[in-house]
Amino acid sequence: MKKTLLYSLAVLASVTLASCNGDYDDWANPQANEQEASAAKYGITFAAGPDAESSMPDVDGIINLVTVNSTDANVTGYTLKSLKVNGEAINGEIDGNNIQVNAAELEKILCNQNNSRASVARDMKVESKVSVNLASGDAVAINSVGETTGKLTPTATPQLDEKGYYMLGQVNGNEWDATAPVWMNKISDGVYQLKVTTTADKNWFKFYAGSKWDEGGDWKIIDTGALGCKENGCEDGSGYIYYDGDSWGKLQTMVIPGAGTWIVTLDMNNLTYTVGKPVLYMAGDANGWATNDYLAGEDGVHFTGFMFLNQNGFKFCTQPEWKGTNYGANFDTAGDAANITMTEAAGYYKVDVDLETKSYVLTPITTIGIIGSASPNGWDSDVDMTYVPYNAETKELGYWEIKDVTFTSGEIKFRANDDWAINWGGDTNALTQGGDNISVDAGTYDIKLYAWANGYAKCVMTKK
Repeated sequence: MKKTLLYSLAVLASVTLASCNGDYDDWANPQANEQEASAAKYGITFAAGPDAESSMPDVDGIINLVTVNSTDANVTGYTLKSLKVNGEAINGEIDGNNIQVNAAELEKILCNQNNSRASVARDMKVESKVSVNLASGDAVAINSVGETTGKLTPTATPQLDEKGYYMLGQVNGNEWDATAPVWMNKISDGVYQLKVTTTADKNWFKFYAGSKWDEGGDWKIIDTGALGCKENGCEDGSGYIYYDGDSWGKLQTMVIPGAGTWIVTLDMNNLTYTVGKPVLYMAGDANGWATNDYLAGEDGVHFTGFMFLNQNGFKFCTQPEWKGTNYGANFDTAGDAANITMTEAAGYYKVDVDLETKSYVLTPITTIGIIGSASPNGWDSDVDMTYVPYNAETKELGYWEIKDVTFTSGEIKFRANDDWAINWGGDTNALTQGGDNISVDAGTYDIKLYAWANGYAKCVMTKK
């Protein structure tokens, strides 16, 4: 019985080994189908295509961006695996040896990357990855990416109108009255701005070139100078300008979403517009380049805020995340404008910006303290707070802090430099300059003060 079992196991083992050996032979000698190879093996080269330096609009709508070649006679063609322009993926196709892209898609990618539709040559770094098709019918992936360069000049934008620009629509009571245009104010070359009031939930408007205005209100004349947006009813608060003859498409009508006071900015240098509350943002090295330090104003030209600055550069912006008009060195609004750098020492400052004169003034804030009937020193002197700078690891914004301060029931305010020239009060979630005294109950508190712009500053009071 045992011998029979042993013989059976031996036969089974030999069958199994034979089966394994057969599988191994098949695996060791597969059909020729290489999966990856270096570009050098097949003499693959990538070069700038015949249209790598082009101007829009392109005649046939196709840009031959990259040319692929091989010195190996067995290579019969190529298949595109991936394509990127300045790190951003773009659709492409191979026609013969050329990698082609849609001209309009490429133009939009470059304009979005530069936040500008200005007709200025835009540099391109192109990364191409292909597989090669061999005469045998096999496809071999190339495990290296070909890098080429190029330049594309976007569609020519309208010349700046010597008579300026105006708005028509549901702004400042205009109600599309073509005989009473709402003229915008020129704040710098090519940049126009207007403080507008709205009363409806949706307020429709367009921009118009001043030289096309007709005193008699003839819309056939006026509409030849119309400037609109991509989609009818755009409410995103920022975007690109479209105009008649624009290769990007037919212009549509913008919307200001809600009643209130707004600042509308038209930047004809970059062919962009923004709609927002009278606010500027500061982004720089001192706050991790996040657009979250506020400057507020009433007229869209003069802004004031409080923030920490250093000599490593910053910019002012009309919209968060760089989506609006951005002001760099000398208040240049170009997408590649240099950063503003100050000569003053790093520290906390009151920052006053004047967009009309393209200037800013820094007032040092050496101390911020608490004063009032509830404070330990009463109304006689401040209890100083300590500044905690922006935390690059946690992304927590900078603030002024005091811990374990004991109050009696009464009132307090915050003020700077042991003086009343700069002081915060009122609603703790929306502190204002010269605001009302803040009522507090007796107790021991930890306090954080975010001393931002008027109406945006706030304090967090934690009672222990």
